[in-house]
Amino acid sequence: MDEEKLLEQGYRKYRGTDVDVYFNTNVCVHSGNCVKGNAELFNLDRKPWIVPDKVTTEEAKRVIHTCPSGALQYIEK
Repeated sequence: MDEEKLLEQGYRKYRGTDVDVYFNTNVCVHSGNCVKGNAELFNLDRKPWIVPDKVTTEEAKRVIHTCPSGALQYIEK
């Protein structure tokens, strides 16, 4: 999916150097796979709560692929 479509669908962009992460709170089913999967990338006690540059691109992709709802997406640069 491209960025324009993600943003049109209500996803918020979290910029990283090599990968941008997109999150849509309206799609999220709160499984917790993101925060359980990597607390450096996803940390609810921090603003912004998603910081793509805290992990490798491969690690970001790995955790995002565990999201059951599709609330998390990414675009590699």
